[in-house]
Amino acid sequence: MDIVALSRLQFALTALYHFLFVPLTLGLSLILVIMECVYVMTGRAIWRDMVKFWGTLFGINFAMGVATGITMEFQFGTNWAYYAHYVGDVFGAPLAIEGLMAFFLEATLVGLFFFGWNRLSKVAHLIVTAGVAIGSNFSALWILIANAWMQFPVGAKFNPDTMRMEVADFMAVLFNPVAQAKFVHTVAAGYVTGSMFVVSVSALYLLQKRFRPLALRSMTVAASFGLASALCVVVLGDESGYTASANQRMKIAAIEAMWDTEPAPASFTLVGLPDAPHHRTDDAVRIPWVLGLITTRSADQQVPGINDLVKLADRKIRNGLIAYGTLDKLRRDRGNAELRRELDAHVADLGYALLLKRYRPDIEHATDAEIARAAESTVPDVPVLFWSFRLMVACGFWFIALFGAAFYLSARRRLDRHRLFLYAALLSLPLPWLAAELGWVVAEYGRQPWVIEGVLPTFLGVSGTSAGNVLLSLIGFVVFYSGLAVADLYLLVKYIRLGPDATIGHPVAAPGLVSEVVA
Repeated sequence: MDIVALSRLQFALTALYHFLFVPLTLGLSLILVIMECVYVMTGRAIWRDMVKFWGTLFGINFAMGVATGITMEFQFGTNWAYYAHYVGDVFGAPLAIEGLMAFFLEATLVGLFFFGWNRLSKVAHLIVTAGVAIGSNFSALWILIANAWMQFPVGAKFNPDTMRMEVADFMAVLFNPVAQAKFVHTVAAGYVTGSMFVVSVSALYLLQKRFRPLALRSMTVAASFGLASALCVVVLGDESGYTASANQRMKIAAIEAMWDTEPAPASFTLVGLPDAPHHRTDDAVRIPWVLGLITTRSADQQVPGINDLVKLADRKIRNGLIAYGTLDKLRRDRGNAELRRELDAHVADLGYALLLKRYRPDIEHATDAEIARAAESTVPDVPVLFWSFRLMVACGFWFIALFGAAFYLSARRRLDRHRLFLYAALLSLPLPWLAAELGWVVAEYGRQPWVIEGVLPTFLGVSGTSAGNVLLSLIGFVVFYSGLAVADLYLLVKYIRLGPDATIGHPVAAPGLVSEVVA
């Protein structure tokens, strides 16, 4: 475990810990808005009590998310100093805007949400709740714009005078197609998480025969919202695959364990056993045409396989070496216009040449064998991506089935009459988090060996500190974040067990007819 591996592990663990809290915050914030809208329109006290109860659970999760999220950004300076230096002009802008526009907004309004019930009118408090939801979603937007630029670095160019990437077109960074696809896909997954949380807790109350009016109404709202969100996740996941096929073809090929380029349209591997050392997939079950239609949206465009993409990487490395040599000459003769033109012609592949730094410092003297090794290093871990993607998709279709069943039973007013469904809903509680974490594995692990796709290899982005320092901070983060996760789980379980009566401070308002499912 060298400094690169330790730095990657630390950031991966802190990101995975942080993303335990983010999806629930995104999902519950919108559900609270829906419930409070019903309260404002009907004036029925039970809907106000529902907002207060679920809002308490939202507040616990929100606080933990803030505590884990702030420390992540500091790692860019502590563990990834060269990364911050090389692309900080581009990457830092969305993060700064996120703090100014989103974080301060939601942090301010969260206080009004909890303490403004008796100080604000119904409509004013609803506006505050909506502001909290907007702030949470804006926060995700700017973070994902920054992350999408790492996947598809548009709107920036390399400056040979400063030896850094600089913003050339901020609007291109802002409207990055990958950012758009990632944002809607990620927030929809958060909505699924929030909906499943409400459905599962409500199912627990119905199984225990406690707080039935609140549980029935909560499950009705969450089932409807969750079904729409789960369908959106599948549709928007298709959009993510389409955008990735344009700029991250190696990731797509690795997800499919597609070693050789197939005639168009390519088939989709439903299941199989990827054998990375031998470049084959054993016992594969394939569905004809599906992959080609998803990734290219055509029947005549090919989806390149891993072997052909490695050959392409080999050519890019050789082209990048020309840029590297030209850059070295230009640093000694900065006013040479001909050298600048030559650099501009080859600079797009400069990052591929930097892959050779892993094997020798004087990359201009790299051998054919070293270039071949560097080209092979562009292949991520195929079995990990293959199975992570399929487990994530399986969870997605399960959510559609579960929310669909809940929606049907809600429409028939039979939510509490099918104990098998209630147990299935309760046991499904961890699955949205599993799917979300698998999604991040596919997105981030699938980008390797790049920290910025095609621009900066991961191993070059680390700080010049010692592995011992990183290991010490890694242990500290694991202990600290594990404590926060345990505290979050303890508080959520505590207040769920106590129920809304204890959380609100008075018995939940009962509707006129207890048997009603909705107001």
